[in-house]
Amino acid sequence: MIDFAKMLDESRIVDLEARTKDEALRELADVLATSPLVTDRDDLLRGLIEREKLISTGVGVEVALPHVKIASVKDFVMAVGRSHSGIDFDSIDGKPVYIVVMIGANEKQSGEFLKVLAELVLRLKRKAVRKQIMFAPTPKRIREIFVTPLEMLPGDDE
Repeated sequence: MIDFAKMLDESRIVDLEARTKDEALRELADVLATSPLVTDRDDLLRGLIEREKLISTGVGVEVALPHVKIASVKDFVMAVGRSHSGIDFDSIDGKPVYIVVMIGANEKQSGEFLKVLAELVLRLKRKAVRKQIMFAPTPKRIREIFVTPLEMLPGDDE
């Protein structure tokens, strides 16, 4: 089972000031780098930017999942950014992004990494879950949404 409680701290859940994809990557990299599991902020940002050049992590449904697997990240760590104005992330569906979940992992965690991404997609493709995140009054509430077991979250037919 994926332990989002271990990966996501309330202090790494923010309302983004960023207006562009690059600004969002930098802003959330700074937030993610506050974790003791991230030992080199510049390496983190470089890895995220390089990954984004391959193909956008704007996965559709107004969500982006920028991620990186590098040696300077010791274990899974996440940051969540919320944008109320939307950010052009070159998403596959062409829509702006309102929820950005940044994931850092160690380069040796490839197998687990795919499971974490898959679980995030399953959660965030639910419109009801995205709506809860967007209207959550506090970072604490957003964290609760991520740590709630998937089967306990509201579903919808999207």
